[in-house]
Amino acid sequence: MKQTKRFAVVGSDARQAAAGRALARAGYTVGGVQQLPQADYILLPLPLEQSGLPLAQLLGAAKPGALALGGKVTDSARTIARAAGVELVDYFARPELTVYNAIPTAEGCIGILLERRSRTLWGAAVLVLGFGPVGRALAVRLAALGARVTVAARRPVQRAMAEEQGLRAVPLTELAAAAAAFDTVVNTIPAPVLTAQGLAALPKGCLIVDLASKPGGTDFAAARRLGHTALHALSLPTVWAPETAGEALARTVQTILQEREERV
Repeated sequence: MKQTKRFAVVGSDARQAAAGRALARAGYTVGGVQQLPQADYILLPLPLEQSGLPLAQLLGAAKPGALALGGKVTDSARTIARAAGVELVDYFARPELTVYNAIPTAEGCIGILLERRSRTLWGAAVLVLGFGPVGRALAVRLAALGARVTVAARRPVQRAMAEEQGLRAVPLTELAAAAAAFDTVVNTIPAPVLTAQGLAALPKGCLIVDLASKPGGTDFAAARRLGHTALHALSLPTVWAPETAGEALARTVQTILQEREERV
C-alpha cells in the first residue's frame, strides 16, 4: 500500500489555508508548522521574502531531504534551504499559476474600479497597459461589461492578439499621444511605463490602478502631484478570491510533484 505523503503548510493567510484544504482533499496528510519534522513537502507562502517567516528556523526543523515549495524565491532563501538540507522550488515560476491567478486578479481589479469610479464601466474609456495573462483576462472582461478598452503593448503580436479579441491596440511608445482619451488606466507591466510625461498627458483626476509587482510601473509621486488617483493593488487573488487562489496553488504544486515523480 502506497504511503500517504505529508504536507506542512506554513503561513496563515486565507490562500494558504485554502491550499491546505485542497491538498487534503487530494489525499495528502496536511498539517501546520508542527508537522515540519515529519513532512515530505513544505508549502511556503507567496511572496516568500515578504512573509516575515524565520525561514532558517523553519527549514532547520524540517527532515533532511524534504522538498519545500515557495513563491518568488530569492537567492538568499535558496542558500538557507541548502544549508538546511532542503530543496526549495519556486512555484511562482510556473506559467500555469500565472494564468490561474490572472482570473481573480482581473475580477479583483474590476471590483476596485467599481468601488472607486463614480460612473459605470459600461461606456468607460479604459486603457490597459500590457497584454500578458493579467492584461488579457482584464481587457476582455472589461469589454464584456461594455467598456471601450484600448490595449497599449510593446510587441506587435500582443497588439494583434488584442485586436483579434475586438479591442483597440496601440504601441506602448504612443502612450503619451493616446493618453488624453482615458479617465481610467490599469497597468500590468512590471517596468516604469507610466512616467511623469505619460501621466501629464492624462486628464486630471484620472483613476490609475497598478497591478504590477513592486515597485510597479507608475510614478506614484508624479501621479499625486498631477492630481490623479493612483493605487498599487497587490495580491488581489488572496484579497478577492482566496479559495480560488488556494485551489490554483494546490493544483500547481501537485503538477510539480507529479512531474518530479515521472522523472524518477
